Amino acid sequence: MMVKISVVVLVLCSLLSRNDAFVSSFPKKSFRLSVLAAKANKNRNKGGQKASSGGGFGTVTQAPSDKVRSFSGFSGSGTKQLRKAANTFDSLVKKHGKESVSDVYVKSPLNDPDLFWFVGKVARCIDENELHGDSIPTEDEAVLSQKRLILEYAKRELRPQNLGGPFSEGLELWLAPGDSEMDCVQNKVSLTKVEGSTASLSDGFNVVDVGYNPEIYVGDEATKGGLRIVRDSEGHPIKEAFEVNHSA
Repeated sequence: MMVKISVVVLVLCSLLSRNDAFVSSFPKKSFRLSVLAAKANKNRNKGGQKASSGGGFGTVTQAPSDKVRSFSGFSGSGTKQLRKAANTFDSLVKKHGKESVSDVYVKSPLNDPDLFWFVGKVARCIDENELHGDSIPTEDEAVLSQKRLILEYAKRELRPQNLGGPFSEGLELWLAPGDSEMDCVQNKVSLTKVEGSTASLSDGFNVVDVGYNPEIYVGDEATKGGLRIVRDSEGHPIKEAFEVNHSA
């Protein structure tokens, strides 16, 4: 199976220039957590300074009730909150499977209004018998409750060249079905924009019922880029769908 996936990825890479879509590595669970831990240690040791009490690339602010994973400021990378979100994601996927997962993309209209960057995945509890809150989270709630965490990571750590600095104003979050990276690259899937704010979270929502799996770049992905796709202003593919020759 792994050989087959590797072959498909190589074929997709050969089609990049023709389809304006770029492929990164597929989920890297154990590697992801190792990288986050290494970054946290690096920042604790850098300059002889201790990490902030917020634990990494932001200071945790007091969230209303138990609804939001929120950050303000910037003081390094690899945070306790990010690792907590990643561990929660893994636990939810183990319990609820692919049905609980949504892929997350970020667009910077100031950088490129047609370019959507894959920044990771969210998962949510979909079994009312295992909820910490009183209502099953929606896909939008899984993102809105972790919006600041996702955007801070995306623009400061993952892709600052395209999502940070002068391009950080007006960042948009978009969703695709869980584990649909390949279909997105092949222009078979449309994205849906995440609307609303934390004020839109339902009264029964609890952030413990959602998690976030951050995308991690390996090797030259940090400079050459990982997975990004082209869509129109409504999230629909601009080019025709295409198939991959699995036997190549």
